[in-house]
Amino acid sequence: MFSKISKYSNFDWVSISATLFLLALGLVAIYSLSISQDGDGFNNFEKQVIFLIIGFVFFIGFSFLDYRIWKSHAGILYVIGNFSLIAVLIWGQTIRGTSGWFSLGPFNFQPVELMKIFMIIFMAKFFAKKMSMGIGGKEFLASLVYLAIPVFFVMLQPDFGSASVLVITWVGMLFLAGVDKRIFFMLIISGVIVILVGWGFFLKDYQKDRVQILLNPQNDPLGSGYNIIQSMVAVGSGGMTGKGLGHGSQSHLNFLPERHTDFIYAAIAEESGFVGVFLLLAILWILFYRLKKTADQSRDDFGQLLTGGVLVMFFFHALVNIGMNLGIMPVAGLSLPLVSYGGSFLIISLMAIGITQNVWKLRHRKRISSMNDLD
Repeated sequence: MFSKISKYSNFDWVSISATLFLLALGLVAIYSLSISQDGDGFNNFEKQVIFLIIGFVFFIGFSFLDYRIWKSHAGILYVIGNFSLIAVLIWGQTIRGTSGWFSLGPFNFQPVELMKIFMIIFMAKFFAKKMSMGIGGKEFLASLVYLAIPVFFVMLQPDFGSASVLVITWVGMLFLAGVDKRIFFMLIISGVIVILVGWGFFLKDYQKDRVQILLNPQNDPLGSGYNIIQSMVAVGSGGMTGKGLGHGSQSHLNFLPERHTDFIYAAIAEESGFVGVFLLLAILWILFYRLKKTADQSRDDFGQLLTGGVLVMFFFHALVNIGMNLGIMPVAGLSLPLVSYGGSFLIISLMAIGITQNVWKLRHRKRISSMNDLD
């Protein structure tokens, strides 16, 4: 009996509680928004419950599975992820201008979400092996090539938001791995050049519109600026305590676009006000803090980078999603972690949190070099 209690006491119940709260908040918001959904078919709330059940199965399984096993499969996961990105370009379905979805009956699956966690695992193994000798120019260029391959396929969809997640996660893991400061400075300069070149030659017109409208959405209030304007109106109309569950006029009268996904933060702000979004941000901060603590206390470099990569991915998703709801960042189609509607990212998020739970469980064992760890 005591051994069973000890087995479960090794979990990080603070981060689990934060995860459960965010999931509950998302379900309540999606349920409220589904009340006004047209038709009697399979609505978003029912789908999200199914996604959540599937995600919990992965969460429980991965939390008990030794996280070091992912290191020995990192290469094959990277290959599988890239092949899935190629396959979706050929056989995938186009939704909202992005050819990045596999249709599975009433559900859709986005393989780039899977690639996000596969890239974190692959880069964690790559950098962990190099950390003892230092991350120099050779290691930097090799990791850049590994990054460029999936980013190229994602940009062909095109999905600028997901591509930016892959890039930022890689940058964050480079920093955590202790890359030479001169290389990091060079990376910043190169990033500026890439942005300028990309603006001129690679970005689609609608992607440029998102940035231009961000500066002044009133230039096209019924076109490209509509989403941002309606989101800002929804956030501002919530006041201190909100209009109440199911009473958000922007959300339920369909003024607010993509209210279940990209703009769910605005819907929550409208219905629960400042109190609701403050609580949401506080719980997100707790989750991020616990992930940082897990990374800091990891038994090896691989676990530290693995958890750090998950933290960077979640943080960037939240930053961009909330930023675009407030009109201070371009609309990039990134979900609010554990809150937004959508099966692909929700399931992957619970998988990632399950993996970090196992890192936490094994943290008390003696810290060892990644070179001598399970390979």
